[in-house]
Amino acid sequence: MAKIYSQKSLKNQTGKLNPKDETIEFLLNYSKALSVININNLKFEALLN
Repeated sequence: MAKIYSQKSLKNQTGKLNPKDETIEFLLNYSKALSVININNLKFEALLN
């Protein structure tokens, strides 16, 4: 348990994160294809590919 609390947090490492271009492209394409429909109090998610 001591090791978990002594590790650096991700807040200090945000400048060091470099995602691959493939990852960014995948997330952008997924977000473009995702459609959320609200009907009354229900949310329906549809992936439009």
